[in-house]
Amino acid sequence: MKKAVLVLGLALMSLSTFAQSKIGTIDAEYILSQMPEMAQVDEGLKAYNNDLQKELETTVTKYETLVKDYQANSNGYTEEEKTTKENEIITLENEIKGFRNKATVMMQMKRNELSEPYYQKINAAMEEVIKAENYTHIFHASGNNLAFASDQYDITLKVMEKLGISAK
Repeated sequence: MKKAVLVLGLALMSLSTFAQSKIGTIDAEYILSQMPEMAQVDEGLKAYNNDLQKELETTVTKYETLVKDYQANSNGYTEEEKTTKENEIITLENEIKGFRNKATVMMQMKRNELSEPYYQKINAAMEEVIKAENYTHIFHASGNNLAFASDQYDITLKVMEKLGISAK
């Protein structure tokens, strides 16, 4: 009886040794850059950027007009009118600076919005590879926390294959 329990215990321990973690990496940004659909995202970003540029140009033109008007007519203004005009100019100047700062964030938000469906496709294909090859953990290779990963555990090309994408 003791021998049977001992054999059973050893068998269970050896099975638990086989049930170790399987860790891999993926570079989703690389996959995304290889997707032909990204041309549509780039076009959408260009159009959005053009809209932002037009909006900025309109504000800059208004600002330049106010400055020229102020410079040409400042001698005829009362102190109260000068203060009002100066405040308008300063307000527009601040709007322009703020808009330029926000434009970068707005472009990133638009990029995220346009590329979200493609990230979902990558995620679905990644999940198929994970299930098929029994991975327990997948790290993003483009993240800053990964110090080293062997290429043999990188599933990027396998996910690209599932998506029908070939590396350029």
